[in-house]
Amino acid sequence: MKVLFLNEREVHEILPMEELIPRMRECLMTLARGEAVLPLRNMVRLPDGSGLLGLMPGYLGEPQSFGLKVVTVMPANHGTGYDSHQGVVMLFGVKHGEPLAVLDASSITAIRTAAASGAATHALARTDAADLAILGSGTQARTHLRAMATVRRLRRIRIWSRTRAHAERFAREKGVTAPAGTRPAGQTPHIPLIEVCESAEEAVRGADLICTTTAAKEPILRGEWISRGAHINAVGACFAGSRELDSEAVKRAKLFTDRRESCLAEAGDFLIARSEGAFGEEHLLGELGDLFLGRLAGRSGADDITLFESLGIAVEDLATAHFLLKKARETQRGNWLEWGGPA
Repeated sequence: MKVLFLNEREVHEILPMEELIPRMRECLMTLARGEAVLPLRNMVRLPDGSGLLGLMPGYLGEPQSFGLKVVTVMPANHGTGYDSHQGVVMLFGVKHGEPLAVLDASSITAIRTAAASGAATHALARTDAADLAILGSGTQARTHLRAMATVRRLRRIRIWSRTRAHAERFAREKGVTAPAGTRPAGQTPHIPLIEVCESAEEAVRGADLICTTTAAKEPILRGEWISRGAHINAVGACFAGSRELDSEAVKRAKLFTDRRESCLAEAGDFLIARSEGAFGEEHLLGELGDLFLGRLAGRSGADDITLFESLGIAVEDLATAHFLLKKARETQRGNWLEWGGPA
């Protein structure tokens, strides 16, 4: 029996965003139909509070997948050469429980999270949405740019980061740069400039697509800045005590999530605003899977503000791992190591 091993580079090479977005849609519909087992993630925190180990097991009925993600979260790694999130996704056979694959978790998390946002954006954003604001300049900012460009034809891209040098580096790597609000004559609208903004407000004002991809614990996106008709993908805050959006931003929006139970336990954007009395539990309209299945209404008009509160759940990792295993078998990519077999 052989087991597949894929490192970060190999995952990025064989996992195209345009193919993963519809698979995130499919796996969330499977979850909504009740064809998945998905416990809340467990966490083991280091005694000094410097990091944690997260365990995310699950089962997905279609595509049939069984396994877990094990990931460390070490915030102090920023700027050290180590990713803040590191780990593996492990896939097992459903019938016999044999190990099938051990895959880099950092790259899978980065791509599948953005792909889920892409699926949400495709369903909830206005069809003419084309002005993108990205708050944050790390790994998730990069994959979200790919996802947004996959589902919408972007005319303008603005980026803000708490460290301007990081935003400028992002802009250099991902496209031609210019001061905010300028565009050289003759620049094709199909390859938008990436404009580096001095403030989050400057980036967000007028945008109809907003992605928050930071490690902020306090709000960086305020409701008063958000234009009517905008769609927001809130990605960075996945702990109950942290948030990227203030209460007004969440209150103004039609709110959807990947999983209700996870949102009610872990989404600081929602939980803190609710505790402040901004709204009740009914403000959470439901899960993306139900929206995709037609059980929920999404955008009802051009002026609606829509919000996808992304928690990142194990079935997304499993669906991605299943897809990677299939692609690796077809292309003979990765390292296939002998593991053993039936006794």
